[in-house]
Amino acid sequence: MSRLEIIDPKTASAPAKALLDAVQAQLGATPNFIRVLANSPKALEGFLGLYGAAAGFSLDKATQERIALAVAEGNGCQYCVSAHTAIGRHAGLSNEEMALNRRGASQEARAGAIVAFAKALNDNLGEVTSDEFGAARAAGLTDGEIVEVIAVVALNVFTNVLGKATRVDIDFPRIDLLAAPVSAAA
Repeated sequence: MSRLEIIDPKTASAPAKALLDAVQAQLGATPNFIRVLANSPKALEGFLGLYGAAAGFSLDKATQERIALAVAEGNGCQYCVSAHTAIGRHAGLSNEEMALNRRGASQEARAGAIVAFAKALNDNLGEVTSDEFGAARAAGLTDGEIVEVIAVVALNVFTNVLGKATRVDIDFPRIDLLAAPVSAAA
């Protein structure tokens, strides 16, 4: 059960309602994660701003979902693994590919380098080695794409922390984590 109120768009404050209505119009649904984030309309606005900017990144949606899966699995966020598995399917990723992504790999060489770099960023809080950075370069990532990978990792770390801290109710088909996450007592 969610630790924070899951905001009902029908009874939300005017600033939250406007944002929730926009999400509903764009996605056709308003995920519980977004409704929990609406407890702070400014935080939701900031999230939606970066999420919207990411839609214009040179990294395609499938690659961004690969990164999201690697980060969510690495951080033990079942809500985010579940959500990004559903979103990844819509982006054209196979179950086999997403299983690899969750482990920091891919069936495709360039995507594998991107996911491995994203996993290293997440696992080490940005302190990647010269070899890890060099592998991203060797895969042909431009300076802009490297910044975009960092931005997608950061966006997903935020969602993972929010999802885990609030224990938001999973409203996607539930996907089990690959390993039991280390967690605090109830």
